[in-house]
Amino acid sequence: MKDADAKMVGNEDHEQELLAVDELRQMIDLFNPCTDDYLFVLDFQKDIYYISPHALERFHLPGYYFHHVVDNLLVVTYEKDRQALTEDLEDLLASKTRETHNLIYRWLNKEERPVWINCRGRVARKDGEVVYMVGCINEIGKKQKADNVSGLLGETSLQAFLQSYADVVPDGYLLRLGLDNFKSINTKLGIEYGDMVLRRMGDIIEQCVHEGQHLYRIVADEFMIIDFNGGTAQDASELYRSIRRSLDQFVEENHYEAFVTVSGGILMCRDLQDFSWSQIMKLSEFALTEAKLLGKNRDYIFDQKDYDSFMKRKMLTQSLRQSVANDMEGFEVYYQPIFHSDTGLLSGAEALMRYHTQDGMVMPGEFIPILEETGLIIPAGRWILYEALRFAKRMQDTIPDFRVNVNVSYVQVMKSDVVEDIMEAVRACDMKPKDLVIELTESGLVESDVYFTRLWKQLKENGVKLALDDFGTGYSNFHYLNDLRPDIIKIDRSFTMRAMANEYEYNLLSLLSGMVRNLELKVCVEGVETEEERDKIALLPPDFSQGFFYGRPCAQDVFEEKFIRNAAAG
Repeated sequence: MKDADAKMVGNEDHEQELLAVDELRQMIDLFNPCTDDYLFVLDFQKDIYYISPHALERFHLPGYYFHHVVDNLLVVTYEKDRQALTEDLEDLLASKTRETHNLIYRWLNKEERPVWINCRGRVARKDGEVVYMVGCINEIGKKQKADNVSGLLGETSLQAFLQSYADVVPDGYLLRLGLDNFKSINTKLGIEYGDMVLRRMGDIIEQCVHEGQHLYRIVADEFMIIDFNGGTAQDASELYRSIRRSLDQFVEENHYEAFVTVSGGILMCRDLQDFSWSQIMKLSEFALTEAKLLGKNRDYIFDQKDYDSFMKRKMLTQSLRQSVANDMEGFEVYYQPIFHSDTGLLSGAEALMRYHTQDGMVMPGEFIPILEETGLIIPAGRWILYEALRFAKRMQDTIPDFRVNVNVSYVQVMKSDVVEDIMEAVRACDMKPKDLVIELTESGLVESDVYFTRLWKQLKENGVKLALDDFGTGYSNFHYLNDLRPDIIKIDRSFTMRAMANEYEYNLLSLLSGMVRNLELKVCVEGVETEEERDKIALLPPDFSQGFFYGRPCAQDVFEEKFIRNAAAG
């Protein structure tokens, strides 16, 4: 090359010989197997770019050797960073003194997703003009291969090790370990103490693993042990227990300054449908999460049925989110009639949320807990409130004193301005507050006593009726009846069934009914299913009755046909 014997001026005053670009390319090929970074040379005069060949495995490049450098570099550069790259190169070429290029920006990977890189280079000049630039590109967001806190190999090394088994699934297991409540240790005792715990945890596990097993620290406070030597689930559990005992000893030796426990998720290789990195990490994370959900400081062996249930719940959660976002698509309100026990006349109805997917109706016991856990119960609760009040308003054209009961979740009580929501809905639907009955389960009251008491007081001040639902399910605390004075006590179906089958339980129900009457409260007995049960319950007697004997929950058009038109005809 004619520039091979050219001179370049360095940072010092003396001159250095320019290397030929071809020689630089040969040096890149020589060093390519020795580094994970990407070496490059950019020949400005011939408009040629050469980069370590393994860069093609990672980035959306036209090749490792190409012409029209700037145009091709802009293609691989993330669109928001193209201007910065262009301006930097223009400044480099225009400057007579600038010697280095150092830019942090983003390239597109093979999937055309942005990846942060740091591109650093040094230019060679001839007579003040830039001839070429030689440099190195490294991923600044790339995961480390080793962890200097625990002293163990890291997630990247684990991934490389597992990929070596991609063609043949080995016989053995993976044990994923996670410290329980580790964040509290950093918060209470400081990050340095937390790092000490992680180092000690790494030492403990290393002392417990057997020959032929491999140990890695993956994310945060989690570790992975690999046994591809035919280890069984029992072997994995025994290894976990050995680690737990050693950790307990460490806690004792440190005088319980930090009470540290560890959970373990065991994944057998035979349970992997494919041996991909994503599959391994996904299923092992599930196994560890299950161990923690079961109470922590224990192990759990992956079970496909549990995972299928988890995925079904996950899909249902996504479906519920989409439905709430799409104006409650798939939701419907069913109504179950409530009757006056003395006259047998219709008093009102309880509004019950129902949910449909393409596969059919989902049971309330499946979707209501998800709504509560995700907070979606707040918008869903507002929706059913308006639906029920508009329905009741129409029913009052036939039955003027028709009341509607709406259930309120303890999540609504604790995490939303539910009183304002209720009163706004009452005003918007032109209803009288006394014709709305808010029901809250006694279990919810136990979980949110202070919030519930505040709600109770505010709603009573606004004239809304209040019912304590599911009374008799095991939470019963009679001081609620005297202290809070709900308008209605609803006896749960389980209590009703026991009273029908057992004289002692029946007498207990009778005493409860009498006590409630003495407190000037009203009783509604739920779960009346047969004529015999109705007759026996009537001897108590309750104020209201509800159950399949009187009518099952049904869509509003069916409710109007069966109960409202019949009441009008009667």
